[in-house]
Amino acid sequence: MTLRKFLIYLFIAVCLLAIVPPLHADDNQQVNVIYQSTFSTDPRWITNNPSTDYWDPNRGMYHFSIQPSTGAYAYTEVNYNGGPFTLEYDVMFTRIDDGATFRLGFSGAEMDPGKGPNVLTEFTNAKFGQIMWLHMVTPGNKMVEVDSQHDDTLTSGTIAYEGPTAKYEVNTTYHVTVNYDNVTNILSMRVNDRNTGTEIWGYFINTIDPLYGMDRIYLGSIGDYGQMYIYAEGYIDSVRLTTPSTVTPVPTFAATLTQTPAPGSALTKVTTHKPTLTVPTPYPTATPQSPLPGVLAIAALGIAALCSWLLPVRKK
Repeated sequence: MTLRKFLIYLFIAVCLLAIVPPLHADDNQQVNVIYQSTFSTDPRWITNNPSTDYWDPNRGMYHFSIQPSTGAYAYTEVNYNGGPFTLEYDVMFTRIDDGATFRLGFSGAEMDPGKGPNVLTEFTNAKFGQIMWLHMVTPGNKMVEVDSQHDDTLTSGTIAYEGPTAKYEVNTTYHVTVNYDNVTNILSMRVNDRNTGTEIWGYFINTIDPLYGMDRIYLGSIGDYGQMYIYAEGYIDSVRLTTPSTVTPVPTFAATLTQTPAPGSALTKVTTHKPTLTVPTPYPTATPQSPLPGVLAIAALGIAALCSWLLPVRKK
């Protein structure tokens, strides 16, 4: 091989390496990030209970301690205009007493599990032990929920989960992903072990009506009038709310109230049946990455290595 050919091959290899960063950057544009915090700095969440709900600079996480009948809350406002979304966060419990409940949700100003709109993830410790819940109230106050306890019966407003019972543990970090598809009106929740990536539990519900009007990510005990002095305590981290970049928001005026709550009740529960729809593939927990840059990098290095080997061989 002549020196001229070697230089040409080397130039090609360098060009392949040079286009890797742009390709990688294009992948990062596949979602619109509405809100994201790794809590490396103070997120300045609004709270009425700063002694127990606060940013911990030493851990780089947000500490919470949720107690019933206190009406405590912590939240951050977000600019969501309707349509599909993915809400993700990490959570680790240091304490969850018998009867305590951790709640992190995406809601309107009420931040009340009994009032819509509200998409709520819950980790409870009650009758069935330490199980997980996906709870939803539409803007028209229709409630549907499902939990990770195996159940062959239906109760009003509750989906019967027929899979194996799934439970969570204290002092283990979990990654929670909630995905809403506004085309199928499917809301899904997935809980993974943060360290191993193993899925602990996942399920979905039909929202019946479109979801819209949520403007804050929150945690707290509003609407919980249970026994005091029991606590769900721990840390959250890596909170992220995204929407697909190509989505056209659903106008808030498109939905109409089709059911009125009974007198004296803020919530109308409806009996629903397990959807027959196939569970849609949830949006990735991280921004999708194309495998192409890695392939190009390997190819470029391979060309360079081959050329460096061929040149001295041919000269002998």
